Amino acid sequence: MSEQTIIDICVEPIELCKLLKIANMVDGGGEAKTMISEGHVLVNNEVTVQKRKKIRNGDIIEYDGKIVQIAYNPAKKSAEFINKVVFASKKVQRKKRAKSKARVLSAETVTEPSVER
Repeated sequence: MSEQTIIDICVEPIELCKLLKIANMVDGGGEAKTMISEGHVLVNNEVTVQKRKKIRNGDIIEYDGKIVQIAYNPAKKSAEFINKVVFASKKVQRKKRAKSKARVLSAETVTEPSVER
């Protein structure tokens, strides 16, 4: 069995897929989501397939032989951690804005039916 590492998080709860990226257990978010959905990740010794499962203080995450215990430490906000969390939330906001703009544009392009003579 592997040695247990403690990861300090400054935001609680945190989504499982984000935590895997921050803990450098996976290379990217796509890989994290795939590994979770295929059942390769254990949370508190139980297989989970919820990509956005909320992880809290004291939870134990296991993936690929690595074991990580979560510790909540609001005073320890590393620049890298904050940057990743803020970037992820900004990306979601941009997607929402793009969707709403697409809806407005599609509503404006609706043409009136032609009248047959």
